[in-house]
Amino acid sequence: MDAVPTTRRWPTTYAAEGLVCSVDHLASAAGAALLGRGGSAADAAIAASAVLAVTTPHMCGMGGDLFALVHHRPGPPEVLNASGRAGSGADPDRLRAEGHVRMPFKGDVRSAPVPGCVDGWCALHERHGCLPLAEVLAPAIRAATHGFPASPMLAFTLSRLDGVTGCDELTTIRPTIGGRVRRPGVARQLAAVAEGGRAAFYEGAFGAALLAAGRGEFDATDLARSNADWVEPLGLTVWGHDLWTVPPNSQGYLSLAGARIAELVASATDGAGADLGSLPAPDTAAWVHLLVEAARLAAHDRDAVLHEAADGRALIDDARLRARAARFDPFGPSGTVAPDRPGGTIYLCAVDGAGMGVSLIQSNADGYGAHVAAAGTGILLHNRGIGFSLEPGHPAEYGPGRRPPHTLSPAVATRLDGSLRAVFGTMGGDSQPQIVLQLAARLLAGGQEVGEAIDAPRFVLQASPDGFSTWRGEPQIVRLEEHAPASWAPGLVERGQAVTVAGFDPAGFGHAHAIEVRGDGIRAGAADPRSMTGAAVASV
Repeated sequence: MDAVPTTRRWPTTYAAEGLVCSVDHLASAAGAALLGRGGSAADAAIAASAVLAVTTPHMCGMGGDLFALVHHRPGPPEVLNASGRAGSGADPDRLRAEGHVRMPFKGDVRSAPVPGCVDGWCALHERHGCLPLAEVLAPAIRAATHGFPASPMLAFTLSRLDGVTGCDELTTIRPTIGGRVRRPGVARQLAAVAEGGRAAFYEGAFGAALLAAGRGEFDATDLARSNADWVEPLGLTVWGHDLWTVPPNSQGYLSLAGARIAELVASATDGAGADLGSLPAPDTAAWVHLLVEAARLAAHDRDAVLHEAADGRALIDDARLRARAARFDPFGPSGTVAPDRPGGTIYLCAVDGAGMGVSLIQSNADGYGAHVAAAGTGILLHNRGIGFSLEPGHPAEYGPGRRPPHTLSPAVATRLDGSLRAVFGTMGGDSQPQIVLQLAARLLAGGQEVGEAIDAPRFVLQASPDGFSTWRGEPQIVRLEEHAPASWAPGLVERGQAVTVAGFDPAGFGHAHAIEVRGDGIRAGAADPRSMTGAAVASV
């Protein structure tokens, strides 16, 4: 069913034509301006992504990865996997000999696969762009060359780069909030892409700097190989819609699995079959407990089964999900299910006047990534390689040419006739599918207005502060936002959950954005207030 207006605190932005939502008003405005000049949603998404690569280096950049879903005709979306591969010199035995049992988290180039972001931009533009790539990247080049105002998050976090060498344009500045920041190295790299495409980047100054930083981790063949692949979407029907995501190596299957488990549990509880009205009200403890347990039942074995060759369809097979739903305990944690083995990300979305919708996510993995720079380029390398395993023989074991398991989980919802209902997603490490599940429950099952659903309180399951170890066997805590309904915390405690209520935490519960296409064609979108600088901007 389509959303109906309700009382809400956070506004929904409406547009008759195009709309862009992102974590930074500068990026959203750049994308919306391109829509106004006849660009496609893909052009707008690339433009916004490139601006974010300039203005939000604490979350993403040209040294990271990118995934996108593109819906441009009735039916399933097209899916772009632009996640990088480990270099030809990747050697798990060497890491184990050094005493590592997990991939190094910071300060080690071996946790930095070849970044796929620029390959993603080029592949997306080649297939779905309308305007010249130079025009699409021009706003980002201007921002990097002439400067942009530092966001609160950027100003607060730059000190984390203390001791990192090779990226003076970030490590030698301490801007106040709103202070001007210039990134000349990134401007040069963006200009190279605008003029010469992916080869000018991977086989130019950036490629040379990456080879130097890698010290044998990479070779020229790694840089010549594109990291962007168009792959089959992964989807299933839930709450009267088809919900779509990226297949493995993405963990997006957990969003689909969690939604289906919640639907099965709620339907069995009230005997209503597949009745969409079977979910409890979202301000009740029963609602949050159901979704907490659906997320846990979906993901408890994530680290054992997620790898680039995993069969996504098998992971969301209905018999598998029904067996997990049968383990749901309405009065406590699903204790019969235990783990099988002992962010720095931005999400954005765009819909154009022709109806194309793009759900795009771009990431450094954690904060400023690996804290390793491609010297002289202004680009920091991601640490997405932390998703690899160092367990000998594990299907996700670190090795040459392999893609690591990915937390990135963008989503698209279509109606059963194939028309676009919504594009949505979030940042947040392991919690991304949990937040997408909550948004899907509110938008698709609950019929909430977009602004209300984006602003609504959230939970995340957390086992460690880094946000990437939720499913490794450590005890999990249900973290709740402080504006959660009064019933949530005591109701979860009564059900045996370990609960903590978080104070001010602008990044700990995701920065989610969403755009719906209503039945009358009006676009309704909202950017997350938690980001402090996000915006939903309509084209004119």
